[in-house]
Amino acid sequence: MQIAVTFKNITPSENLKAYAGEKLDRLDKYLDNPAEAAVVLSVEKFRHIAEISITGDRLNINGKEEASDLYAAIDMTLDKIETQIKKNKEKIRERKGKLKSKPKGFDAEILTAESDEGEKLIKVRYVDYKPMDVEEAVMQMELTRNSFFVFTNARTEQINVLYRRNDGHLGLIQPRS
Repeated sequence: MQIAVTFKNITPSENLKAYAGEKLDRLDKYLDNPAEAAVVLSVEKFRHIAEISITGDRLNINGKEEASDLYAAIDMTLDKIETQIKKNKEKIRERKGKLKSKPKGFDAEILTAESDEGEKLIKVRYVDYKPMDVEEAVMQMELTRNSFFVFTNARTEQINVLYRRNDGHLGLIQPRS
């Protein structure tokens, strides 16, 4: 991690610079890529303020704390930043988990069937269907690029299949009553 330490209204101290560097190095375990840290240490009358900004790894985190001495202010600021980094990483991890999961209402599995030519694989898709009119099913079919659409006909309360024909028109499969 690249660290830049700036002092305001205080004489520069190598001890403070080294302390801030040591403490910031422990945050490297949370960051996947190299990051840059800007540390501003200042004194205003009796207040000692530590302000830390970390940029990198697709995040930008800032923290500012004041305490009775600069060492305590650095510690408090780093604790705050560590919490923010953990929270941000957890949020990213949750989003990635949601993206990897299957879309709601769409499950698939592969079955094998034996025939004269040998073993064949059969892909089985499970779909959720809801009651709707044929016109609404046509609109849903136009929105998707699927070759078929399964729905419950609201008028007859039976399962229907709307499919795209080879000539570009749509076909409807209905069970006989």
